[in-house]
Amino acid sequence: MNKLKLLALISALMLVFTACTSDGASDETTTTAADGGGEGDGDGDGGEDMGGTLAAVRDADMIVCGVNETLPGFGVVDDAGTYTGFDIDFCKVVAAAILGDANKVEYFPLTAEARFPALQAGEIDLMVRNTTWTATRDGQEGANFLFTTFYDGQGMMVPASTGFTELEDLANANICVLSGTTTELNLNAVLTARGIPFNPVVFEDNSQLRPAYESGQCEAWTSDASQLAAFKASIESEGGDEQFIMAEIFSKEPLGPVVADGDTEWAQAVNWAVMATVQAWEFGLDSSNIGSYSGDDPNIQNFISGGDIAAGLNLPADFAVQVVEQVGNYKEIYDRHIPALGLQLEGSPNNLWTEGGLMYVPPFR
Repeated sequence: MNKLKLLALISALMLVFTACTSDGASDETTTTAADGGGEGDGDGDGGEDMGGTLAAVRDADMIVCGVNETLPGFGVVDDAGTYTGFDIDFCKVVAAAILGDANKVEYFPLTAEARFPALQAGEIDLMVRNTTWTATRDGQEGANFLFTTFYDGQGMMVPASTGFTELEDLANANICVLSGTTTELNLNAVLTARGIPFNPVVFEDNSQLRPAYESGQCEAWTSDASQLAAFKASIESEGGDEQFIMAEIFSKEPLGPVVADGDTEWAQAVNWAVMATVQAWEFGLDSSNIGSYSGDDPNIQNFISGGDIAAGLNLPADFAVQVVEQVGNYKEIYDRHIPALGLQLEGSPNNLWTEGGLMYVPPFR
């Protein structure tokens, strides 16, 4: 028994000696917020990068954001190559939080069919492109769906001259729909379940679908209600026929940023940057006053100063301030783009939880 104890003691000492002399744990490669923050940003505020997308983004000093460029209100590009829209602003939110500059974004236009392959191939760092969060996509597309920035639902639009007011009026109609979308699946499921025969006319992109619809190739156009509102406003403002959007919403479409699976550090950084816009709104902070706040609310003070919150998320201490000053709080972003489509914040699920909406974020503490 004494020999066994002696052998065990010797073995333990050898393990301790090996661990102490191993060169695999050199503290020369360790960085902290105080030592220089994220790899490549050198500002002392950003926490410790783990070598994934966050480190790569800081090294490149640029975020590649997959977007839609044909959806009014959410993502469009003009003749000068300037991108604007609700989703575009959330790309800017992430850039402001991580790089300190909302303009450090390279926009990567994607069709519905190309979006997940681009994410899986690492062609983009994140995607903010009217993409619905579903169980199948979450489980099979190598995608990590983050905070929902827009609660939507599928609707149906027809020329007002048709007199159609409900789905049952569309028996045997040609219905325009985008391929590779939940919209296409929902259309088939809902109309088939109700015994309504129809003919889907499928397109890859709205730039193809819209002219087909306006030329009469389809009697109806189905998409997210927000998209239909955007195109209704666009068609009518350009002198096209009056459009009618049916009252019925027949699906749930939670939309928000998406990153690739397997990179928790990057997902956390993006998620909390986005959620800062909602928390600022709840606190009554916006782009005009966050930099001059002098109140004594400890929760607001902690939100503005960052402190341990930012360090634990590998973000600069002032990430929330940069987001709100450069891009705005959630309401500012919404008001900049969405009411022009005829979609008001009041009474919608996109209002704050204190106002009857669904916008609610975890505590910043």
